Amino acid sequence: MHKPHAASRREFIKLSATASMAALLAKPYGAYAQASNTLRVGVIGCGRRGTDAVQDCLKSSDGVELVAMGDVLPDKLKASREKLAALGEKFKATDDTCFTGFDAYQKVIASDVDVVLLTAPPTFRPQHLKAAIEAGKHVFMEKPCAVDPVGVRSIIESSELAKQKNLCIVCGTQRRHQACYVETVKRIHDGAIGDITAAHCYWIGDYDYYAAVLRDPAWSDMEWQLRNWNYFTWLSGDHIVEQHVHNIDVINWVMQSHPEKAIGMGGRQQRTGPEFGHIYDHFAVEFEYPNGVRVESLCRQMKGLSSRVAENVVGTKGSANPRESILGANPYKYEKETPNPYVQEHADLIQAIRANTPINEGVGLAESTMAGIMGRLAAYSGREISWRWIMNASKLDLTPPKYEMGSLPVPPVAIPGEYELV
Repeated sequence: MHKPHAASRREFIKLSATASMAALLAKPYGAYAQASNTLRVGVIGCGRRGTDAVQDCLKSSDGVELVAMGDVLPDKLKASREKLAALGEKFKATDDTCFTGFDAYQKVIASDVDVVLLTAPPTFRPQHLKAAIEAGKHVFMEKPCAVDPVGVRSIIESSELAKQKNLCIVCGTQRRHQACYVETVKRIHDGAIGDITAAHCYWIGDYDYYAAVLRDPAWSDMEWQLRNWNYFTWLSGDHIVEQHVHNIDVINWVMQSHPEKAIGMGGRQQRTGPEFGHIYDHFAVEFEYPNGVRVESLCRQMKGLSSRVAENVVGTKGSANPRESILGANPYKYEKETPNPYVQEHADLIQAIRANTPINEGVGLAESTMAGIMGRLAAYSGREISWRWIMNASKLDLTPPKYEMGSLPVPPVAIPGEYELV
């Protein structure tokens, strides 16, 4: 059985050191990612995020080419392929290396690729990571890495296997590769604000980026839910997991740990139509970290309201905005340029592969994802959730009975006091 605390401490120390070195080099991407050999890339999941991730990856380094693509839905693959063809000679995917269907991921992995980008909806991440690592591929894995505790445990197992096989896993929590965050968090870890006593994290905003997809009568339940995946917990994990994981991950990074307990509430007020599936539109969660440190976590996806996307940490000697500044006994303001972190994370991955100095961020993302799931279950159920229970005892597995285009009833909106913990 995985031992969360021991793994967490080791993982965060390694992640901080690796990310700090990458950012503090302060060189253009190409300056330290020159091609010593060509790396062949395959992408699994060709929606907006997957298409953007390919562009970021190919932009980050010389000697990198896209050779394989896969998506469940043919039109998603076609649109992505047409857009990425503009990349010119770096685009080398052909009819023979572009695949559709639920087994497309297996065909991409088998296409003589060195690196796999996992950018399908989060529910597929455990299955795809397991297959990629077992096949000996380096991985870029988008966040979050799972939607339920069973999936998180699978990610941890695959991440441990990657370590044994000397494979890289870089995750889409790009703040860990963002120079302003890296330098500020390093100073927090070095004691700039003293002992941490409290923290806050927020993703309060609109949801235009996640426009709901109205159902075409010709679509089966499965196809519609895949096309509208943000609004179904089995696919996205709900927005506290799918989106707010960024901010929760920063808090885990700063705390060098994960929460031990969570209690919270949430619901849906603006999302009343069937196009919004069954997820919530707001959450308020209190996480308790080691030494009794309480963290306020607020996230909301509603239109026409005030917004805040940020983190704040309070200590015995001051406070910090981990993105860029520290107030108190050791004031600091980050004022250097910050390379695009969405490109930087791929540059760091490719540099690590070529230097044979593996980066493995899998456990870190697994723990941040599990923290988001804790918050979701605390709100859905109205119960306090412990890390010990969710990591070691929960049997929650949201995988559908079959991966096929057919019937898949939508669960009701979770009602606290009625929602059953598994």
